[in-house]
Amino acid sequence: MLNKELPKIITETLPGPISKKVVERREKAVPNAIKCVYPCVMKQASGAIIEDLDGNYFLDWIGGVGVLNVGHCHPDLVAAVKDQADKYFHGMFNVVTHEGYVALAEKLGAVAPVRGTDKKVMFANSGAEADENAVKIAKAYTKRPNIIVFSGAFHGRTMLTMAMTSKKAYAKGMGPFPDGVYRAEYPYLYRKPKGMTDEDAIEYYTQSIYKVFEEASPAEYVAAIVLEPLQGEGGFIPAPIEWVKSLRKICDENGILLIADEVQSGFGRTGKLFASEYWKEAGCEPDMIATAKSIAGGVPLSAVISRTEVMDSVPGGVIGGTYGGNALACAAGLKVLEVMERDHLIERSNEIGKMCMEKFNTWKETYEVVGDVRGLGAMIGIEFVKDKETKEPATEFVSLLIKECANHGLLIENAGTYGNVIRFLAPLVITDEQLNAGFNIMEEAIKTLSK
Repeated sequence: MLNKELPKIITETLPGPISKKVVERREKAVPNAIKCVYPCVMKQASGAIIEDLDGNYFLDWIGGVGVLNVGHCHPDLVAAVKDQADKYFHGMFNVVTHEGYVALAEKLGAVAPVRGTDKKVMFANSGAEADENAVKIAKAYTKRPNIIVFSGAFHGRTMLTMAMTSKKAYAKGMGPFPDGVYRAEYPYLYRKPKGMTDEDAIEYYTQSIYKVFEEASPAEYVAAIVLEPLQGEGGFIPAPIEWVKSLRKICDENGILLIADEVQSGFGRTGKLFASEYWKEAGCEPDMIATAKSIAGGVPLSAVISRTEVMDSVPGGVIGGTYGGNALACAAGLKVLEVMERDHLIERSNEIGKMCMEKFNTWKETYEVVGDVRGLGAMIGIEFVKDKETKEPATEFVSLLIKECANHGLLIENAGTYGNVIRFLAPLVITDEQLNAGFNIMEEAIKTLSK
């Protein structure tokens, strides 16, 4: 069975001859801005393994960038979508009611760790749409115009979410951007000011919120503070709980909503169904969650979840859309929740995370180029540096590492402000044998490139 296979390259070159023809067609038909550095053209996929058109097997540590927590083509999801397709594909939820939307909203409202007892859920199609709708809802509820986001943030590629996103390589030449988006500093403790303790750094980063109040938007005009519990594109940086507690206090004192962008960190990735469950355990749960990616196992779907009084503050017609909560996507979303609970994938996330942290920290002790290892559950970042003392980013090394690993059948992806972080996003159905095969390929690549 494909899902039990190990990575294996059988062609002399990558991409292989059949795949190469498709890559050449891609180059002629698709804009260059939608780039791909990987020599993999999919024929079929299962679990954590992709087979290309030439019969090569690739081990997937990217998971469609965090979309495939339950793995490629999970048979139960396939069956659920096929069953729904036999009934109906679509009915706009403003026009007809379909039970899948209602049932998935009920289930997510019951498990989401947001403040409040009674909760409501709206569906959209992508992470950027979820983030943008979360901001709209916050503005409707607070009657305020501004939001605060953070350094290192990634929230999407719509006009508003490009403004919210920190790294402007994702928005080159796209301005002017919407007003009312102000940026504070996110606690990147590995790169905190030299000589500062972690405790002092938390205070330092907390003060940057007050600096926004003083220099950009007074608190009474701020509708929401939006952050990722564990930054994705920013470099897989977990938000320290003590800092989140400070944010929660600031929000409560000033009537500001705290929004958790769980587009990438949701659905078991961090060892909890949602990463903000860690916040709730510490008494600082968010007011709202925006989530997407692994919510439906690869079928486009996203969600915004908050307490009823917040959700019902929005005027009619302001939120919603043609495809939001599509019937096929909701069928997949319901099955994802069932599979995650039945197959104990949250527990598996923690097992995978433990194995990865042990291995990656061994590399940190062994190789000068491995500067930091961090994460939650099975959402882990490895930061590569030229020198552990100066922490100069090893950006070129990571680019070469990605190519070297791909040539041996392992797909990995970078992240971070400097592109020097490898992010681990393997499907949670990956086997121990596959995980160890990936460890071996990546370590050999590190050794080879370190020479």
